[in-house]
Amino acid sequence: MSANGADQASAGSERVAIGITFGNSNSSIAYTVDDKAEVIANEDGDRQIPTILSYVDGDEYYGGQAKAFLVRNPDNTVAYFKEFLGKDFKSIDPTHNHASAHPKESGSSIAFTVKDKTADDAASELSVTEVSTRYLRRLVQSASDYIGKKVTSAVVTVPTNFSDAQKAALTQAAKDADLEILQLIADPVAAALAYDARPENLSADVQDKIIVVADLGGTRSDVAVVASRGGMYTILATAHDYEFAGFALDKVLMEHFAKEFIKKHKTDPRENARSLAKLKQEAEATKKALSLGTNANFSVESLADGIDFASTINRLRYEMIARSVFEGINRLVEGVVKKAGLDVLDVDEVILSGGSAHTPRIAANLGSIFPESTSILAPSTFATALNPSELAARGAALQASLIQEFEIEDIEQSIHPAVTTVKHVANAIGVLAKHGEEEIFTPIIAPETAVPARRTVHVEAPKAGGDVLIKIVEGNTHIKVTQPEPKSKENGDDKAKKDADDEDEDESDFSDDEEEEEQEKREKIWKVGATLAEAAVRGVKAGAKVEVTINVLADLSVTVATREVGAKGGVRGNIPA
Repeated sequence: MSANGADQASAGSERVAIGITFGNSNSSIAYTVDDKAEVIANEDGDRQIPTILSYVDGDEYYGGQAKAFLVRNPDNTVAYFKEFLGKDFKSIDPTHNHASAHPKESGSSIAFTVKDKTADDAASELSVTEVSTRYLRRLVQSASDYIGKKVTSAVVTVPTNFSDAQKAALTQAAKDADLEILQLIADPVAAALAYDARPENLSADVQDKIIVVADLGGTRSDVAVVASRGGMYTILATAHDYEFAGFALDKVLMEHFAKEFIKKHKTDPRENARSLAKLKQEAEATKKALSLGTNANFSVESLADGIDFASTINRLRYEMIARSVFEGINRLVEGVVKKAGLDVLDVDEVILSGGSAHTPRIAANLGSIFPESTSILAPSTFATALNPSELAARGAALQASLIQEFEIEDIEQSIHPAVTTVKHVANAIGVLAKHGEEEIFTPIIAPETAVPARRTVHVEAPKAGGDVLIKIVEGNTHIKVTQPEPKSKENGDDKAKKDADDEDEDESDFSDDEEEEEQEKREKIWKVGATLAEAAVRGVKAGAKVEVTINVLADLSVTVATREVGAKGGVRGNIPA
């Protein structure tokens, strides 16, 4: 090894790498110790750190302290800026900045005008990249103080629709903050990794599965369908929505309490900027309280015209007034499953991520959309669920721990599109075995599995033993719909007339069970396609099993090996691509 190579290797080994979720509303930092990712609290004890900077008399505040200044010092407080990275001014939506420093056009970039020095000094124009650099620098400092070592590097999560220009701007902002970005990974992949890397999952065999990750943030909701195949993740479809997100739930509560205040005091607190900021902060706190308990207090000192306001709301009322938002999230999730060309019956897991994922009603609604066999991983439905707000940061920290020893050139080469965009099998490949008079398809390699791939399965042989014929076939899922049997009709116009007359009375007598019986039945079945190969295993012992190994090579050619479990020899053959 050359001296230069040795220096690079030592540089790689000296890295202190963390995982960062740089969100538009909140950010998180995580560090891996003994293969376990832990989300780090900043100096204020916050693990979900508001993505906000504020300046007062030359002092810089960030996180929760900066968020408090949205009421008292909004013009010098920069919030909701991450979405503007790498964009031009005409393409942004500044809606969320109405209660903070407003973005402005600055050349080819976006900037904010704030007094970041003393009150007497002229205001400064800070580009969105500079603001991001300052915020990332604070995150890194908090992580360094917590760990006791200077953090040098990070894996950072980004939305799936983050453009190359946005990635470049984020990378530059991190570089200016003396932070090396090892890798940018997609938010849904990071969330899936956080669950799959838990000790109980690592000790088990890696299962092929279809995962829906619903990342419900403060200003946007992102949903992705991810195929997990042998520990590799492939994003099949994504959807992004700026209407049905956490702020929409805040707005519902703001409207509710504003109307209550108007009714009592004949003044609208939404017409005053400071009152509106107070209303929003308390609405957000009330929303979080309703995720934990069934009742919550809403209390604001001097909400408007010097009038203190206090009220209460229960979870049932909240869920009623926010129903349109919950229904919008349902449609978003169902839409992305259809976009992936799948049915809800194909989905094995639904992971709820992001701050709004704490809301129990969202998890309950999704539980009614997906079949019972689908796991809904959320705090209200899954006893050992991880904190949804921490998922992406945990996944990023785990990835950072895996790659921090590698040279940056090796990391870039391994995630180059020529490497990561690999061929996949379109259909499942499996075994068609005869059980009595019925042939049953057993999938071995699932659809969307990246190649090369190797899988083995044990197939039951006839109890009496003997020769076993193994068919290797293609297959794919098919949704079988069984229509309910029509109700028997009674003859006679008089009976029909009587039924019509009594319709209103009878309608209330239908039970939920009767209504369910009338619904169509849907189930997922395997539909067998072309036969790829046949192999005969002779003289199988009574009660034995047959081992079938399928190996799909990079050129999509297939190698098949079959033998009796525990026996030597067997049958081997090749299938061209």
